[in-house]
Order: sequence, then structure tokens, then C-alpha cells
Amino acid sequence: MIEFLGEVGAFLSSPDNWWGPRGLAVRTRDHLLLSAFAVAVAAAIALPPALWLGHRRRGGATVSAIVNIGRAIPSFGIVAIMLPISLWLGLGIGFWPTFVALVALAMPPIFTNTYTAVAEVDPAIREAALGMGMTGAQLLFRTELPLAMPVIWTALRVSSVQVVATATLGAVVGWGGLGRYVIDGFAQGNDVFVFVGGAVVALLAILVDLGFSWTERLVLPAGTSHRDRGEMRQGTAPV
Repeated sequence: MIEFLGEVGAFLSSPDNWWGPRGLAVRTRDHLLLSAFAVAVAAAIALPPALWLGHRRRGGATVSAIVNIGRAIPSFGIVAIMLPISLWLGLGIGFWPTFVALVALAMPPIFTNTYTAVAEVDPAIREAALGMGMTGAQLLFRTELPLAMPVIWTALRVSSVQVVATATLGAVVGWGGLGRYVIDGFAQGNDVFVFVGGAVVALLAILVDLGFSWTERLVLPAGTSHRDRGEMRQGTAPV
């Protein structure tokens, strides 16, 4: 074990393993950029219909069942399905199959939590807002959305952590990122590569989770964060 840790230390202390197109810094950057892009697209697709359906309190169960297909199909299965489609469309291998799989992974918790959080806003609060003369849009964006934001933020955090951890699959179909260390390590019998790749991915997932926790107070409206309210309501957001 001591000898192995020494090899890991030697790997990390070498500048050649950090810089360049195959260096740890570049692969970490690519890994994070793909993950952030996938979560952003998933949020752009899932949030508008979830907010609208939650506001109207209808159709959410049906749409949630459709969206949750992304949970039923393993991410590797989506990568395998998208690979020939990507080739047929002339998009190449690697990036697009991985991207589609990550978007499918991120969408279900974002949609389900957003719909549930908006739909379960206290009816008395809704009635009071309408009694003050608010329109439907004002009710959604000035009352329902701020109250739902803690649960939505949690959904974004959970999706981001899952995507960062799963993006390693892209290396199976020729994409870069930190998954290359794991795949190449297994192919070459290099335990140092496997360890470094897995450890950095785990560290990134932890840092992403902490980052969402640290920025919660900055992003959420005053008085709505889980810390301000003591604790998150149990059973509200099925992530």
C-alpha cells in the first residue's frame, strides 16, 4: 500500500501529468464543462413545463412518469443507443452520446421536484396572493417560485452531483474527461490511473455538492433556504 501511494504521489507531482491535452487539468476542465452544460440544458428543458404544470396543479403525474423514463434506462444504455444515431447524423462519437445520456439523467429530479414544490404551495398563500390582485403569472413568479426555490435548488444540486459522477461513462465511447484515466487504467493494468481518475471524480462530486450548499443563501430568496427554515420538509421532493 505504501508503495502504491508513493506511485500515486509521483504521478501527481509530475508536471507532465497535469498539463497538455491529456493532462489532469485539461481533463478535469472538460469533465466539468460537459457536466455543467448537461445540467443547464436539462434545467432549461425541465423547469418551464414543471413550473407551469405545478402552478396549474394538473398533468404532472403523467409527465413525471414520462420524464422518469430517464431513470428507468441506465445511462450506459442511453450512450449505447445514441452512439449509432450520432454516427448516422455525422456528429461523431464521444461527446453527443455522453451529453444526451447526462441530460436524460439530470431531468427527472429537476422536473419532479419543481412540479411537486410548486404544486404543494399552501393553498391559503395562493388565495391571499390572488386576493391582493395578483395575476396568475405574478402568483407563480412572485409567490410560488420563491417558496419552491429551496426544493428546486436541492434538485439542481442532486442532478449536478449525479452528472459529475456519471460523466466518466463518456470515455467508453471515446470522449475525454476524467473517465479516460479509469478506462485507460483498466486497459493498461495501471492501478494508479484508475485510482487517480476515480479519486478526482469523487472529489469533484463532493466539491459540487458543497458549492451548492455554500451558495444557497446567496441564490435563494431571504427566509426560504433550508437553513433559515430549520430543515427541509420530508417527502416533498422525491430525489
